Amino acid sequence: MNDRRPLLALSEARIKQFLREPGSLFWTFVFPLLITVALGIAFRTQGPPRSRVAVVADGPDGATAASLIAATLGDGAGLDVQVVAPAEAARRLRTGDVVLAVEPTGPPGPGHPVVYRYDPTRPDAIAVRRLVDDRLQRHAGRGDPIRTRDETAVAQGARYIDWLIPGLLGMQLLNGQMWGTSFNIVNSRVRKALKRLAATPMRRGDYLLSFRMSGLIFVPLQMLVLFVFAHLTFGVTNHGSTLAAVLLALLGSWSFAGLGLLCASRAQNSETANGLINVVTLPMMVLSGVFFSSSRFPSVLQPAIRLLPLSAFNEAMRAIVNDGASIFSQGFPIAVLAVWALVTAVVAVKLFRWT
Repeated sequence: MNDRRPLLALSEARIKQFLREPGSLFWTFVFPLLITVALGIAFRTQGPPRSRVAVVADGPDGATAASLIAATLGDGAGLDVQVVAPAEAARRLRTGDVVLAVEPTGPPGPGHPVVYRYDPTRPDAIAVRRLVDDRLQRHAGRGDPIRTRDETAVAQGARYIDWLIPGLLGMQLLNGQMWGTSFNIVNSRVRKALKRLAATPMRRGDYLLSFRMSGLIFVPLQMLVLFVFAHLTFGVTNHGSTLAAVLLALLGSWSFAGLGLLCASRAQNSETANGLINVVTLPMMVLSGVFFSSSRFPSVLQPAIRLLPLSAFNEAMRAIVNDGASIFSQGFPIAVLAVWALVTAVVAVKLFRWT
C-alpha cells in the first residue's frame, strides 16, 4: 500500500488542478457541445437539397423558350430554377453559384437541341444534369417501358449527426489527453518543478501514471455530457451496450494519454510541446474520420490509416453506438489501441527526463 501512495497523491493533485482551471473545463466539456450544435444544424436532416439551375434566356425568342423550360423544371422538387442572361449564367456557373446551365436553341422540340453546361468534376453537376434531362424528356412525351416505385427508409444511426458524435468523442479524448498531459509536464519542467520531484523517492513511472489515472476519472463524465446533450438536441441514440462504449472510451483515453506522455518526455519548452502535439493530433483528425469518412483517401493509404489510434477508436465506437455491434466483434481496433497504449507507455518511461 505504501508503494501506491505517491501515485494516489499525484492523481488526486492532477484532478484538483484540472477542476481549478476554468479553461480546461470549457475545452473538455463545453467546446465539444458547441461543435455538436454547429455541425448538427449545418447537416441536419431536412429532405433532399435543392440544386440551383440557370436557364439561359438569349433574346426575345430565347426568353420564351427559357420560360417554358423553367416552368417544366420547376414542377418537380429538388431544383431551384432561375432564368438569367447568357453572361450572368456563365458567371454563376464559373463561381459555383449554379450547378448546371441549360441553354435552349429554340422552342422545345426535336429540331432544337438543349445545351447543358456544367463542370464534370463535380459529382452533383452530373446528377443534376441527368435529373434535368429526364424531366425535359418526360415532358416531351418519353415513356418508360418498366414501371417502378420508390420505398424510402432511414436506417438507425444513418444521419450525419449520428455518425459525427463518436468521432467528436474521439477528438475530445485525444485533445484532452494530449494537451492536458503534455503541457502540464512541460510547464513543470520549465518551472523546475520536475527537478524538485526528482529529489523525492517517487518513481518516474508513478509520476507519468498519475496523468493517465486522473484522466480516466473524467472519461465517463465526458461521454455522459456529450451523449445526453446529443440525445436531447438531435435525438442521437446509443444502439449498443453502454458498458462496451465506456470500456472502449477508457481504452482509447489510455492510448491517447500515452501519446501525450511521449510528446512531453523530452520537450524542454511549451513551443516544442505545442509543435509535437500538433504534429500528432492534426494529421489524425484529418485522416481518422472525425468530420468526414476516411474512405475518401486512396485505398493504398487505408491500411496505414486503420493503424492510427484515433481511426481504431472511431471505427469501434461507431460500430458499437450506431450499429449495435458487440465489443467482442471489434478485435482489430481494440488490438490497435492496446498496442499503442502499451508501446507509448514503455517508450515514454524510457525517454522521460526530469530536466
